[in-house]
Amino acid sequence: MSSPVVTAGGAVRAGMSVAPGFSDLGLSAPLLRAVAETGYSTPTPIQAQGIPLVLKGGDLLAAAQTGTGKTAGFTLPILHRLTAKPAMAKPGRPRCLILVPTRELAAQVEESFTKYGKNHKLNVALLIG
Repeated sequence: MSSPVVTAGGAVRAGMSVAPGFSDLGLSAPLLRAVAETGYSTPTPIQAQGIPLVLKGGDLLAAAQTGTGKTAGFTLPILHRLTAKPAMAKPGRPRCLILVPTRELAAQVEESFTKYGKNHKLNVALLIG
C-alpha cells in the first residue's frame, strides 16, 4: 500500500497517474542527464507525485519506505530551482539548507546533491555537529 503525498494544499491520492519518465516531470536537461547516468529511467511514485509540486514552489511532506527515492524526490527539484535562478546567488551565502536527524541521512543527502548536481556549478557542504 502506498502513502499519499501531502502538500500544503491537501493530499494527492496514491492512485494518481504516474509520469512515464523523468523527462515528463519538468526537470532541466542537465538534471535529466545526471539521472540517466545513474541508470534511472522511470520515477518512483513518490518522485512522480512530489517533484512537480516542489518545482512549482509548493511545500511537501511525504512518507514512504526506505529505498523508494524520497531523497532524489526532493533534491532534484531543489537543484532545478537553484539553477533556474542563478542571479539570486550571492557569494559566500548558502541558498539552501537541509536539516536531517542523523549523520547517515546527512551523508545520503549530500551524496544525492553531488551526484545529481554534477552538471551544474553549485557547491555542496556537509556539516555534522
